[in-house]
Amino acid sequence: MSHVLAISGSLRAASFNTQMLQGLQTLAPEGMHIELFKGLGELPHFNEDLEADPPATVHRMWQAIADADGLIVATPEYNGAMPGVLKNALDWASRPYGASTLPGHAAIVLSASPGIFGGIRAQSQLRELFALLNVYVVGGPQVAVPEVHTRLDHEAEPGERLNDPTTRAMLTSLLHGLAEAIDHQAGRRLIQPLHHWRSQLAS
Repeated sequence: MSHVLAISGSLRAASFNTQMLQGLQTLAPEGMHIELFKGLGELPHFNEDLEADPPATVHRMWQAIADADGLIVATPEYNGAMPGVLKNALDWASRPYGASTLPGHAAIVLSASPGIFGGIRAQSQLRELFALLNVYVVGGPQVAVPEVHTRLDHEAEPGERLNDPTTRAMLTSLLHGLAEAIDHQAGRRLIQPLHHWRSQLAS
């Protein structure tokens, strides 16, 4: 059984990205449990002065990441970029410096937008940031859902709202890729050179 933490970069109650994440459990391979993280909006603005004694909301996110075998992050696109609230959360997740639980995780990223580009610019930024944070991102298919409002049935149950067969098939493939990355410890292999470098410095 693998435990995967899903994070939506939108705080809106009816967020399209959150609705997509809510539907992933029905597409997940057997043995994968997906938990939707709640509380992104409760995180304070990142402030290094708070690191010595961060609020409980930060500790809760750190622990949720530490307990997860893998991550799924979905981002909308605001003004051509990922939302500030998501960047803020990842800034907190990257701390404490040298002791963050984020590096070494396997992850998939996706984006959705009512626009015609599906939030691809925000997703590209998220991929670049994860590379800097030593998170292994499953390569493809790259899921950026355009005109997402036309691909959701708002009358259906939360887990069944995504009704576009092509998007469902792509997400299913991504989830199977994440399962394989977790099984083969792709994230841990990614950070082996970092651990080797640190051990060299210590010696």
